[in-house]
Amino acid sequence: MLNVRSYPLGYIQTNCYIVSNASKQCLVFDPGGDAEKLISELKRLNLKPVAILLTHAHFDHIGAVDPVRDAFKVPVYIHNAEKKWLMDPSKNGSGKYAEIPSITCKEADVILSNESILEIEDFSIQLFHTPGHSPGSLTYYFESESFAIVGDTLFQNSVGRTDLAGGNNAELMKSIHTKLLTLPETTILYPGHGPETTPENEMEYNPFLNGF
Repeated sequence: MLNVRSYPLGYIQTNCYIVSNASKQCLVFDPGGDAEKLISELKRLNLKPVAILLTHAHFDHIGAVDPVRDAFKVPVYIHNAEKKWLMDPSKNGSGKYAEIPSITCKEADVILSNESILEIEDFSIQLFHTPGHSPGSLTYYFESESFAIVGDTLFQNSVGRTDLAGGNNAELMKSIHTKLLTLPETTILYPGHGPETTPENEMEYNPFLNGF
């Protein structure tokens, strides 16, 4: 059985998720900031990171990528459509805000392009390409554990914004309806911001999905 821990980090409190197993191996999803805090917590829990997985490359999801990668010597995974965003503040969005330092990271170690089963150490993850919020947005689905890390594609009673570079509302709606809402209704969906939800809840209460 896997353990999922959530930590709101960085400038806009982006959810970083740590998914760990009984062997103390863990996956780090979207380390958005507060690198020292995150590294200290991983060490406090005696966890062994084996990968950093990015749902997408907006600045608020990548702020602590390099410190965590360097501290634990682990690979970073990202979709091919956003592989250059890590190095470019104009693409990852940090260059747009005067109050935020420009954020850059080294190149990712693993470039993802196909929907497939991703095997990392003892973890098995179904990979879904869910563009719309950004062109390389990914969802990581743990079928046997009935949860998914969905990034900024879908939130509790809301959806991801599409007015940023590469955003597309039609693609977003297609991703939500064909990839996320087709999961079993009680699947726990862990978003990039805010509380968790389920397909059942969003089909019933999300006002942005009515009339699709």
